[in-house]
Amino acid sequence: MPLITGRNAVLDTYARAAERGWVVPTFCAENLTTIEAILSATKDYADRIGAPDIPVAIAITNLYSHRSQTLNYTLIGDWRIGLKLWMADLRVLTDCDSPFAKLCVMSHLDHVQPDLNAELLKWDLRSFSSIMFDASALPFDENIKLTARFVEEYGGEIVVEGACDEIVDAGGNEVSKLTTPENAERYVRETGVDFIVANLGTEHRASAKNLEYHGSLAKRIKDSIGGPKIVLHGTSSVTNDQVKNLFSDGVCKVNIWTALERDSSPALLEDMVINAAKVAGPRVAGRLLEEGYLGPRADRESPPNLDHFTTVYRQRIVFEEMKKIVTGYLEMWYV
Repeated sequence: MPLITGRNAVLDTYARAAERGWVVPTFCAENLTTIEAILSATKDYADRIGAPDIPVAIAITNLYSHRSQTLNYTLIGDWRIGLKLWMADLRVLTDCDSPFAKLCVMSHLDHVQPDLNAELLKWDLRSFSSIMFDASALPFDENIKLTARFVEEYGGEIVVEGACDEIVDAGGNEVSKLTTPENAERYVRETGVDFIVANLGTEHRASAKNLEYHGSLAKRIKDSIGGPKIVLHGTSSVTNDQVKNLFSDGVCKVNIWTALERDSSPALLEDMVINAAKVAGPRVAGRLLEEGYLGPRADRESPPNLDHFTTVYRQRIVFEEMKKIVTGYLEMWYV
């Protein structure tokens, strides 16, 4: 079906998911390969469980201080072009003649910061299924004020997700303060957001799964705001066994990106090392061996192979690995 947009249609999609105890995964994608991997994995899993219209959201950040993904969608680094192409690709891949036409696909604009995205906020934003308005870096009162103003302007037509507290980057110097049930209740009440991003112990951009998701805190927040209304960010920073039962904690939506890139890159490296001569030719492979960058088991004898030169070769490896990662999340939350 075409992209699901419009406030009522999006909320209905989340309501139907909630009836089944499903947490809707939202995968960020800053390139076409990732979008296709997400949709392909979701379709395969939907076919497997006999639910062809399971929901999935695909997200992108714009001028976000920690990762501006629209800038990466093209190598010219123009966020306007990147965002337009991202939206066009989503529309084509969810059109009636697409293999993914039966899925319930939503588009999500993530981490819209009021200062950096002032120009974007002048656009017609109704083409997005939902928007995360992120004023979490500001003092709490100012965060509430700006978020409430955004909801007043756009909330009648678009589902709005707000950031109660900042989710910091792993390895940085910022202090990650957990969201209290009291602040969550005040934030939801005074802003009018549909969903709330709460800090539950996770971090963005984590390179290792070494943090703790505070499920008991999520339950207390759910009790204070009703639910499910909680969105979990930073999922890649914790092990999957910590986030298997999120719906009972009041979580309705989970954002994921780092794991897709972090956990697919090793597969590409391994294949290129094993097939070094096919990728770069015997001369380069031999030099890399002499310089200590390759081991003796790497192929350094085969002639160069066109199939290993191409972008398609590299994308295919990443695509297949990302499908496995996406499927792992779907198996946890769509049961």
